[in-house]
Amino acid sequence: MRLALLLSACLLALPASASETRIPAEALAAAGELRERALADTTGHALVESLTTEIGPRLAGSEADARAVEWAKARFAELGYDRVWTEPVTFPKWERRSESARVLGAHAQPLVITALGGSPGGTVEAEIVRFSDYAALEAAPAGSLVGKIAFVDYRMARTRDGSGYDAAGPVRSRGPSVASSKGAIGYLMRSVGTSPHRVANTGMTRFAEGVAPIPAAAMSLPDADQLGRLLQRGPVQVRLALDVGFNGEYTSQNVIGEITGSELPDEYVVLANHLDSWDLGTGAIDDASGVGITLAAGHLIGQMPQRPKRSIRVIAFANEEQGLIGARQYVERHAADIGKHVIAAESDFGAGRIYGFSSNAPEYAQAAVRQVAEALAPLGIEHLPGQGGPGPDLIPLAQAGGTWAWLGQDGTHYFDLHHNADDTLDKVDPDDIAQNVAAYAVFAYLTAQAEGGFGSAAKDHASD
Repeated sequence: MRLALLLSACLLALPASASETRIPAEALAAAGELRERALADTTGHALVESLTTEIGPRLAGSEADARAVEWAKARFAELGYDRVWTEPVTFPKWERRSESARVLGAHAQPLVITALGGSPGGTVEAEIVRFSDYAALEAAPAGSLVGKIAFVDYRMARTRDGSGYDAAGPVRSRGPSVASSKGAIGYLMRSVGTSPHRVANTGMTRFAEGVAPIPAAAMSLPDADQLGRLLQRGPVQVRLALDVGFNGEYTSQNVIGEITGSELPDEYVVLANHLDSWDLGTGAIDDASGVGITLAAGHLIGQMPQRPKRSIRVIAFANEEQGLIGARQYVERHAADIGKHVIAAESDFGAGRIYGFSSNAPEYAQAAVRQVAEALAPLGIEHLPGQGGPGPDLIPLAQAGGTWAWLGQDGTHYFDLHHNADDTLDKVDPDDIAQNVAAYAVFAYLTAQAEGGFGSAAKDHASD
């Protein structure tokens, strides 16, 4: 009994949790200074301006894709990153050459459309069959669309967190394949977007194995409304003409910059973005803003008097838009050292102000997560445990066991611009970009300085 009491007393004398991850007080103080410096810095917006002006749209596999890679390598070097390198990413090259659609007959008129990525080329003329949503299309009897053009008229909801996009996504990603499997020779859809303007939103679609690819396109919301009104007056014939399609393979590059850690250089806090964009606008919110935010955040950390304990790795992924291809190949290439990626966050939801923060870090690291949240609070960012998720390019890393953090941007107006011709620099607010840069810089610096791990490091360094 005396031994048991002695052991109990010794345990009570220990810290509440010897393995609990914590951030030192001096790091928190330094993060406060970093936050204020970042708010006054214009590097992030300058990078967005440079990429969208000098390179413009960056369709994966295009000539502009190659120029964007060279741009990123040069910017990393100019911003003082200790290491800059590229890793090859190979994928099928999809090209857009021309596209048009027109109502035929007594009410003849043009429709504003854009081909979906992954669509084949071809010209079809046929009667329209309307469906209110993806479920209605799925429920159509086999063979019921033979010789027809399917039209899915689903209205996406406007939300701050982007959840409306998740609900609408299958209309674009799987709808053409389902329509083809039921006999359709073409596919039209109301754009996955919320813009009232006459702009159509592109994005990737895929055809299931054994299903014949058919020409597939999205319409602007006003044109979808117009087609709906015409259908109320009787049958409608449409001519859809697309000169698009896959054309061989292309090798692009993931571009990576690193601020080398002072004590644990082989452990990485990852900040991610993607370098490619669709080709209709200049890719300002998707994702030049993410490029500017994360490169500027790493740059500001590199300017601090001392390097953080862990390395800051900023990754500009290739070809996110056509299937997270750069991210998937990165995880395959780094499979043996995924455990060295301590925690990761991606900026790929535009240029809106960050309003929320969370992480899937294990319970022993949640005290440190709360410390990061407290350091972010002066930026108007709320700790929202259980909300959010990994950015798109971080999904493969998360599936491999990596820990992620979510810095949630206000996406209320994001889908007014997403994947359409209105995605241009004038929609990007410099003050909002600076707030984002400050948030990513504070997050990356503090997690790089933490005493202990976040769940995916090879070593937790709980007693550093």
